[in-house]
Amino acid sequence: MSDAIPVTLIPGDGIGPEIVGATVKIVQASGAKIEWDRQLAGMAALNAVGDPMPVATLESIARTGVALKGPLETQLGSGYRSVNVALRMRFDLFANVRPARTLIPNGRYTGVDIILVRENTEGLYSGVEHYVKIGNDDHAAAESVAIITRAGAERVIRFAFEHAVTRGRKKLTLVHKANILKLSQGLFLESGRKIAKEYEGRIIFEERIIDAMAMHLVLTPEKYDVIVTTNMFGDILSDEISGLVGGLGLAPGANIGEKAAIFEAVHGTAPDIAGRGIANPGAVILAACLMLDHIGDPSTATRIRTAMNDVLHSGKSLTSDLGGNATTTGFADAIIARLA
Repeated sequence: MSDAIPVTLIPGDGIGPEIVGATVKIVQASGAKIEWDRQLAGMAALNAVGDPMPVATLESIARTGVALKGPLETQLGSGYRSVNVALRMRFDLFANVRPARTLIPNGRYTGVDIILVRENTEGLYSGVEHYVKIGNDDHAAAESVAIITRAGAERVIRFAFEHAVTRGRKKLTLVHKANILKLSQGLFLESGRKIAKEYEGRIIFEERIIDAMAMHLVLTPEKYDVIVTTNMFGDILSDEISGLVGGLGLAPGANIGEKAAIFEAVHGTAPDIAGRGIANPGAVILAACLMLDHIGDPSTATRIRTAMNDVLHSGKSLTSDLGGNATTTGFADAIIARLA
């Protein structure tokens, strides 16, 4: 496989090895030329080598520039707030891309096809916080700093506009709370208005306040195309749009920076069903499709998405969360059987 593209593969924890294994099987069956470099992170790495984020894993991602991973567990007291967050910070993966599209027939909503781009390294999730002593109480108050820089805002907003252009999208909605947080959110909004002028005539630009946006997504989600917002708002809205199309079981995510990209299922490790072979691999499968798009193989990504869509609409070979009784492997095998 001398012409294969190297990709770091992190099976993860809990149900991770099962759903990642099923995904690898599908990608291999598709004929995609991938050379997997298997590495560990999270609890699996902590148990194996005593470090939840091993040097070998970091070196692999730095070398390949692309990783596909399952969900990771972070042990309390491990030194990391989250291994997932630590990886994003380590490789400066500033754009979190979360698509949500109607896949399951007869659902509550039809025609949903939203791409949410979330700033991934700043805002309230920067981790800059401290206690304030008042009198004899060392923990009388707590302060968290929402850091938004012009450079950080501009790069993620520009990324969102370019993402919209390259994928043939027509509208971008910037979500903010600048009516109250006039400086931090105001800087994000100001940056968006400035960059929007460069895309006039190509991308329609609109603004929405976060609370109103949350309501509009429930009422008329089909009216939205690409959304860009700050870190915490993006965290909340990305789960909301996942709920519109059936939940986190079919929710992929991409964390993209200038030198690396990590693709993942956004749900957790689901320890209650780990090892039972019944987990839905859909989120990782769709994450692998995002990865294939990223490395320049969109035709294979489309074939896998089409095959998965056929299985979902068939009503057969579905895992229990999708209304069936198929195993993880059974769902994957059904997709492979439909690969064109």
